[in-house]
Amino acid sequence: MPRTHTDRLYEGELRKIREMLLMMGAKVEEMLSHAMRALIERDTELAERTLYIDRQINRLELEVDDLCLRVLARRQPVASDLRFVTMALKVVTDLERMGDLGVNICERVIELNEEPPLKPYVEVVNMAETAQEMLREALDAFVAGDAERAQAVVERDSKVDAYYGAIFRELLTYMMENPRNIFRATRVQSIAKYIERIADHATNLAEMVVFMVRGKDIRHLGKLERRVASSKPPGPSRPSPPPPEDSDASLRDVVGSRTPSRRG
Repeated sequence: MPRTHTDRLYEGELRKIREMLLMMGAKVEEMLSHAMRALIERDTELAERTLYIDRQINRLELEVDDLCLRVLARRQPVASDLRFVTMALKVVTDLERMGDLGVNICERVIELNEEPPLKPYVEVVNMAETAQEMLREALDAFVAGDAERAQAVVERDSKVDAYYGAIFRELLTYMMENPRNIFRATRVQSIAKYIERIADHATNLAEMVVFMVRGKDIRHLGKLERRVASSKPPGPSRPSPPPPEDSDASLRDVVGSRTPSRRG
């Protein structure tokens, strides 16, 4: 748990940073939850209203940045306080980008709602719920300074990747069966990809918590280990299918164009 300072004003500033970060995370969760509801219920009006939550996230980003810079300038924090404030400046960027991805999801939902349903979107909703849980746990770990809880979030990212791989393969089948499915399938694939990226940002938060608490940088460690494993001489078994990360290139080969998106 964060230690309490004898300077009440200083303690209040640190507490306010934590509260605003949690509020930003709650807004991202709200965007994702409303977007999934708009997709399932085909509620375009809800998707359009959800777009405006991004403005609140952007405003909170500016407020957190300003407060962190004022704390650095006036308080000159050291040790754990310095790590907390500098990590907060990074966390706020990941949260803002999650908000942008939430906007992208809503835009694709609006496009899908103008077409007949392609299929039940149960897997996409389950994937979104997992990403929401990762974000919630990562923020709670950040505020509590709980490295073990953060490490658990990092390990859950593979579950979201597995969801995305399964969804992509299913959508590819739909597109191969009937070219008229391509427009809707690419929109669903984009939604799944945006959710996968939100989970990646949640993983970033969790990795920063581990560094903040333990002083150990675990970023890219999993990818590096996978790369080393893949460099080993192949055995007699047949080659494995390409990982989900390569699926975007395959999709572009099938569709011939990229799905429109905003920055994320």
